[in-house]
Amino acid sequence: MSFAPSPSTPRLEPFRLRGANFNLLVMRLLDHRVEAVVPALGDQFRRAPGFLRFAPIVVGLDDIQARPHDVDFQGLVQQLRAIEIVPIGTVGGTPEMRVAAQGAGLPPLRMAGGREEEVPLPPPSAAPPPVYHAPAPAPPPEPQPQGIAQAAMVIDQPVRAGQRIWAQGTDLIIVGTVNRGAEVIADGNIHVYGRLLGRAIAGGQDNAEARVFAMNFDPELVSIAGYYAVREGLGEAPIGKAVMARLVGEHMRFDPLG
Repeated sequence: MSFAPSPSTPRLEPFRLRGANFNLLVMRLLDHRVEAVVPALGDQFRRAPGFLRFAPIVVGLDDIQARPHDVDFQGLVQQLRAIEIVPIGTVGGTPEMRVAAQGAGLPPLRMAGGREEEVPLPPPSAAPPPVYHAPAPAPPPEPQPQGIAQAAMVIDQPVRAGQRIWAQGTDLIIVGTVNRGAEVIADGNIHVYGRLLGRAIAGGQDNAEARVFAMNFDPELVSIAGYYAVREGLGEAPIGKAVMARLVGEHMRFDPLG
């Protein structure tokens, strides 16, 4: 014997939409030619295996010196996916450039702050949205009172290969080793009181004043405010020593500590 559900029985929600913040890489296009961009990314792949593999990235359009119809956004999307990078949208650029990118499946994204919140669904009778919305500028963050700072995130154990830790809006302190294949991310500074063997990404939200400190510096990759250096590009950095990494202009500098 089977029982049909009562028409009055409330149905459970099959899903909910929520707005949230994510730490995404922005690839600023300095050259609009796909044949120049993709091979350069492939070269970075060879020097830092796994760094961008399957990573969602945002394409920055502010630096493109070309007309919208001169940019092969469709080819860019296809070739990025072919090398296992996942482009999800664009930031910056002119309205015409954003519309051209959206035609290739790259919608304009809006920088947002604040905590996760519910995103209401439109009623069934609502008219569909227009094809393009210019992203509204995000409000500037409110200054904190003098002498008050958000507490740093402290991880008092080693970070294993495959782990990713992100300190949102604050510094990250690791009391232990960041192993190869691990990734530590902070919107502020990163302190590693142990061996830094994996990837360290500091200065989210374009914080060029952020720094990376490590008692034993031997990373796969180090990045500050979007500028990065892989292991082979560390130059004369004192590998295996206590180091502070910081930005000077657009160049990474590695100063010994102590």
